[in-house]
Amino acid sequence: MFLFYVMPIIFLLGIILIALEDITHINKAAVAVGMSILLWLICLLDAAGLFALHTPEYMDNFIAGFPKFAALSPAEQAFRYVEGALVEALGDVSTTLFFVLASMAIVEVLDSHGAFSVITKSIRSKSKRRLVWVFGILTFILSALLGNLATVIVMVAVLRKLVSNKSDRIIYACLTILTANAGGSWSPIGDVTTLLLWTGGNLSVGHQISHLILSSSLYAVTTCAIVSFMFPRGENISDVVLERANLPEYITHKYQTTLLIVGLCSLAMVPVLQSLFNLPPFMGVLFGLVVLWVITDIKAHKSHDSASKKLLVSNLFSKLDISTVLFFLGILMSVHSLKTVGFLTELSVGLNNLIGDPNTIGLLLGVCSSFLDNVALVAASMGMYPIAEAGAFMADGTFWTFLAYCAVTGGSLLIIGSASGVTVMGMEKISFVYYLKKFSWIALISYAAGAAVYLLLF
Repeated sequence: MFLFYVMPIIFLLGIILIALEDITHINKAAVAVGMSILLWLICLLDAAGLFALHTPEYMDNFIAGFPKFAALSPAEQAFRYVEGALVEALGDVSTTLFFVLASMAIVEVLDSHGAFSVITKSIRSKSKRRLVWVFGILTFILSALLGNLATVIVMVAVLRKLVSNKSDRIIYACLTILTANAGGSWSPIGDVTTLLLWTGGNLSVGHQISHLILSSSLYAVTTCAIVSFMFPRGENISDVVLERANLPEYITHKYQTTLLIVGLCSLAMVPVLQSLFNLPPFMGVLFGLVVLWVITDIKAHKSHDSASKKLLVSNLFSKLDISTVLFFLGILMSVHSLKTVGFLTELSVGLNNLIGDPNTIGLLLGVCSSFLDNVALVAASMGMYPIAEAGAFMADGTFWTFLAYCAVTGGSLLIIGSASGVTVMGMEKISFVYYLKKFSWIALISYAAGAAVYLLLF
């Protein structure tokens, strides 16, 4: 009984430590992985006690189907069940992690070959107000294809080449956080949370896009409209001389354009392959990586330039942000542990009794995602509310659709509320207070506008 209620306390403390990473200087990946190990250790040590409180509904059927299992004592049965749940949870989580890892690899291949310079060179406008719309719309579209985290990394790199003034660049960088999260909310591969909802069967591709594109677009348009007034009318950015990176001679502008098209198409085709052939998303994105791998490695081996060997995909893997992957591993495995012992079921019953309305729950979860990790919130929600046969919680139901919008865009309310926000915060050294004063109110207005449109329409 005691350990059952200790587990959520450990989880909440872990989430708080993750949010305070800049103060504690403890990497959030270390906290998340350590938390997951501790929670599963409790499950294994006190399996019998935990299952005496919350025996899984299908445990009797499970025992009946395996006679050897039925011969074990209740304590051994509980331990074996937790062991099986741990392996099953790792299998579920691994599909998400491989998708994230392969997506990061594709972005790294494109970036290392200078493919994103094609975007930089195509931006001709010098007007600061017009650039707000250029960066906002471009970020909105790219985040639906690359994911919001990868997109903000790319856009900050582009900003550093185009905007030399630090104070101006910070405004544009904060803009990309809001528009990247808006773009990520209507795409099944735009954010880890939407990926979870898609691969978990809670949302289908067509339904998510058709029901959230208007709300997400209004969010982005509202944000761009407000941010554009931060710059005086008619003011232009100063010219920046773009220098060619130290790349082999065979990497021409045409080759970079080809790689960019192949990379973006490989990501955009993932939902299509899943819909047509039921190919799991992580295999679809791995296929895209393989295509880029073959194209770039053949070119690199044909070149006599010594710099080309650094561009071999196998050498680029060392640049991937493995700590982010481990962070998602820790968070998702922690949530699975709470689901296994039945805590999330209790929590869902309590929320339904206290609030009841699914849309209100979605709005509140969106606000909570500004200071609690949205991946953890969505994963917990999926554990709390199993997919129903009908109603708001069925597949493609209003709760899951609205949650996709709220959890992703709600993370923009505070700069620490999303992975994209934390990333830009570190890259451009943006303070928490600066974002709170300048952009949190913009995020709140945009969040409310998009939510209102969804509730009015659906």
